[in-house]
Amino acid sequence: MITIICATHRPKNQTLRVVEKYRELLQELKHTPVLLRMDELPRDFIYSDSFGKRTEEVEQIIHEKIVPAGRLVIISPEYNGSYPGVFKAFLDGVKPHVWKGKKVALVGVASGRAGNLRGMDHLTDVLHHLRAEVFSFKVPISGLDNLMNEEGEMIDEATLEVLRKQATEFLSY
Repeated sequence: MITIICATHRPKNQTLRVVEKYRELLQELKHTPVLLRMDELPRDFIYSDSFGKRTEEVEQIIHEKIVPAGRLVIISPEYNGSYPGVFKAFLDGVKPHVWKGKKVALVGVASGRAGNLRGMDHLTDVLHHLRAEVFSFKVPISGLDNLMNEEGEMIDEATLEVLRKQATEFLSY
């Protein structure tokens, strides 16, 4: 099973547009990924689920979308030169053994120039600490606003081709 994670909970975020496009690419490659959006988590999960006191809702998300996944695609926007705190809190709230051995592909998203390169490096360090295997082919997407049409669909062929290549190679990883 492959789970695609949208690593932000910001309302109306553009990262979801990249998540949807990645899902389409995996479907073209004959895979049906599961989606996990950080906005699916309870609003107070940082307080209610971080230190051993698990809610049924978060337990269900973890056991349906993370535990059975052998592969994860994490698509993360840049927040203050890194990845979103909501996703860090989620990583911290899940027992470390759950992440061990999972294969992970990273896509960074930014409206600026660096495509969240630094955030992907930070995330790689945390995932390595959790003993997940991070695929070396990371995709930084810069200037996201300029890669979409008026309806918000990603249309930039060069970016789509890089995402397609990453997805294809990740499935063989």
